[in-house]
Amino acid sequence: MTQTILLRSLCALALMCSQAVGSQEAASPAPLPPDPAPAFPELKPVFDQFGGKPGLKLLMDDFMVRLLADARMHTFFEKVEHDRVKRELAEQFCVILGGDCVYSGRDMVAAHEGFIITAADFNRLVEILQVSMDARDIPERAQNALIAKLAPMHREIITPD
Repeated sequence: MTQTILLRSLCALALMCSQAVGSQEAASPAPLPPDPAPAFPELKPVFDQFGGKPGLKLLMDDFMVRLLADARMHTFFEKVEHDRVKRELAEQFCVILGGDCVYSGRDMVAAHEGFIITAADFNRLVEILQVSMDARDIPERAQNALIAKLAPMHREIITPD
């Protein structure tokens, strides 16, 4: 329950900040999308709490099953290459958490092109990720460390109004 409240607060704060910043950027040329997998070497202990590369693979296996079983998320994931998406998410999380990996996926804008993704959709995905992390017994602090790094990506993932 505490995690859900923290997660929703974090997502709401990130959304409010992006809307405020977005109004200031309207006159400037479109910048390049942010790095979809910025490395945070200081999070290496968190990477270890996720179980390293094998733990991230298991997490993604569980996450994809839950995404496909979810009525809201199913339509986003039913026709994608599941193994590729799982591999790229594991790579992305690995790099972000200071692991020795290389992210082979696209930037978040390109990866989500063609989808209409609302803030509610984004939040639901994060909730399912949280359930998967809980099922893998990943400590709450480790979960929060990852979510804090992922939350700003909503700017590139959520479809603008």
